[in-house]
Amino acid sequence: MFFETKNGMKPPPFKRSVYTALVLPRPIGWISTLSKGGIINLAPFSFFNAVSGDPPCVIYCPNGWKTGLKEAKDSLVNVEETGEFVFSICTFELREQMNKTSAHVPSSVDEMALAGLEAADCKLVAPPRVKASPIALECKYLQTVKLPESRDKSPNNIVLGQVIGVHISDEVIVDGMIDVRKVNPLSRLGYLDYATLGDVFSINRPD
Repeated sequence: MFFETKNGMKPPPFKRSVYTALVLPRPIGWISTLSKGGIINLAPFSFFNAVSGDPPCVIYCPNGWKTGLKEAKDSLVNVEETGEFVFSICTFELREQMNKTSAHVPSSVDEMALAGLEAADCKLVAPPRVKASPIALECKYLQTVKLPESRDKSPNNIVLGQVIGVHISDEVIVDGMIDVRKVNPLSRLGYLDYATLGDVFSINRPD
């Protein structure tokens, strides 16, 4: 089948938007920021990725409004006001806590504490990382790219940040490399689906 996207991503026979089931798997952007008042915000983002290696940069997309309000999401407000954020990798073991941090709660609520997660101090930025996460990236905010609005007029944004510090648990380092099996990362699929690693294999490049 073929369909144009101008009328949305749910053409017959689809019962739900098909878009997030088309580009997969996707890494989960588990992003922590601090409000100007020092409240921790921690939220998972389905649209997240690394976009360059030198300098290392990442993006995440705090799209839409706060639930029931025409206000920007805390993960956008905080990073634009403070200039810092942290990515903590989400593992299979942390799946339930990650899901709890997707709840829509007031800005006054510390989502890290709400999910029962212990915060760990960072070295170069003020927002904390998730202590139980084996990998965390300390990031400096670079800019927000405004994307076209959704059909309901809600905003879409790309937050671009430069990685300035990296935390790696010694437990996942084997023979001078990160053992992805020990990390056991969780990835996002379409709908309400997630995935863990299947077979891991190498392919030599042609040159």
